[in-house]
Amino acid sequence: MPLPFSLSRPQCCRHPLTMASGSTSLIWFRKGLRIHDNPALEYASKGSKFVYPVFVIDPHYMEPDPKAFTPGSTRAGLNRIRFLLESLVDLDLSLKKLGSRLLVLKGEPSQVLIRCLKEWDVKKLCFEFDTDPYYQDLDVKVKDYASSAGIEVFSPVSHTLFNPEDIIQKNGGKPPLSYQSFLKVAGQPSWASSPLSTTILSLPCVGHIGSCEISEVPTVEELGYKDIEQVEWTPFRGGESEALKRLRESINNKEWVANFEKPKGDPSAFVKPATTVLSPYLKFGCLSSRYFYQCLQDVYRNVRKHTSPPVSLVGQVSFNFSITDDHAADTIKLLFGFKNWQLLWRDFFYTVAFGTPNFDHMRGNRICKQIPWSDDNELLAAWREARTGYPWIDAIMVQLSKWGWMHHLARHCVACFLTRGDLFVHWEKGRDVFERLLIDSDWAINNGNWLWLSCSSFFYQYNRIYSPISFGKKYDPNGNYIRHFLPVLKDMPKEYIYEPWTAPINVQTKAKCIIGRDYPKPVISHDSASKDCKRKLAEAYALNQQLNGQLSEADLVNLKRKLEQDQDQEPKSRPRRQRKLMT
Repeated sequence: MPLPFSLSRPQCCRHPLTMASGSTSLIWFRKGLRIHDNPALEYASKGSKFVYPVFVIDPHYMEPDPKAFTPGSTRAGLNRIRFLLESLVDLDLSLKKLGSRLLVLKGEPSQVLIRCLKEWDVKKLCFEFDTDPYYQDLDVKVKDYASSAGIEVFSPVSHTLFNPEDIIQKNGGKPPLSYQSFLKVAGQPSWASSPLSTTILSLPCVGHIGSCEISEVPTVEELGYKDIEQVEWTPFRGGESEALKRLRESINNKEWVANFEKPKGDPSAFVKPATTVLSPYLKFGCLSSRYFYQCLQDVYRNVRKHTSPPVSLVGQVSFNFSITDDHAADTIKLLFGFKNWQLLWRDFFYTVAFGTPNFDHMRGNRICKQIPWSDDNELLAAWREARTGYPWIDAIMVQLSKWGWMHHLARHCVACFLTRGDLFVHWEKGRDVFERLLIDSDWAINNGNWLWLSCSSFFYQYNRIYSPISFGKKYDPNGNYIRHFLPVLKDMPKEYIYEPWTAPINVQTKAKCIIGRDYPKPVISHDSASKDCKRKLAEAYALNQQLNGQLSEADLVNLKRKLEQDQDQEPKSRPRRQRKLMT
């Protein structure tokens, strides 16, 4: 399948801000920030004399929040905001090549949209269907007005391979709760056998804008982000052009695609990441997941031998983070139980999230185990701010803060460490940090993965814990990843780089890093903490089974009190060397 790397030059048309007459359409961009495989954009242009391509700067998502723990808005860190703005600039350039432009407005999106529909006498409103509850609420308001005003609404499903509503309907009104059952219900995508529309030759001009305040895509400074001290930003640039370039580079290496096995990825690789890093482009819809799917199918048809699901790219394109046993043999052995998330897994999570009330919470979530997690904000802050005293964990959190991205296995490690592995802090708190800082943060996938990693849902083998010492050492025995993201440890000998607190004082002095002064001591002992986490989860699981998951707030309080009393009676141990990859 040819890649749409260039867009056709626009055909001649009148000035894009000329007076409008005749039919008008409005295409509302939220995700789906692309030209290729964009059914909403294509439908808006058909039979229309004027098309208004609109993006609304939502203050809730974009305006600075001085109370947040990192630069950014209430919902997003500055890395993701920058990535979004770059994607909008790229989209605007593509639209201009087609004789149009992106109209940027600011305000509460539903109010802005309704005002534009009135002002421009729009007859057809088009936007990509979104399962995110925030956009679901916005869409109801906008569609209600459009219905009352006699405006046609076209909202196609093109962000995912399948329509989540169709899957749920086929499954008897409930979402399938396992990957196997999802595949059985879903079958093959209905569109997969026909080529997707990937090129647009031209677009209708933009009509008269009236009194609506239109602007160009703002810079981060124009949004109010000034005097930001961060010295390193994400190396990944937003936009459809960059997404297609990355896709081309990936699939042109047919041998790599054909033999791709996600579990063999290196979480310590940072100069050249061991994955495609297409997840942020799929998150914002700069790259169509449907188009990606068809491109991969074309590659597979043209190679003699390739990996099969669960470890192939179609079965497992890494998104927010994927769950896998570190050992590829175990992954294949477990087949559908312990694996990476990819294109199909992405749809699975979208479907479960769409059909599960309170999917983003423990309480009121029917598929989530009720566990009396700790509310220790000091431990949470130590994890979030890379002060746990475990260099492998802290280096990953520094990369997250600086880049807004890290390898899926690295995400496993820090998520497990925060929740069921060591600190026993509530998964919702970790989810909030990832939601803010990841450039590829996606509501359904982020929540689904935290449910999984914390053993709250989907995966329940809580005895399998990532060691914060030996796991990273397997991939990077010299500690180059740690030395890059934690330069305070750059001169620490490799024998101690993963456990610097075990280094003799003369070694620490020579390395110019005194533990407890220049770099923190471990906040907990992994051996004793992981043992304690397993004990707590065992009791919580037992109570969930006894009460059929119907634990009241009082039940959780009583269990938490009991677990704390039991913990107080156990002897404490000092941090010591870990020898196993998984304890």
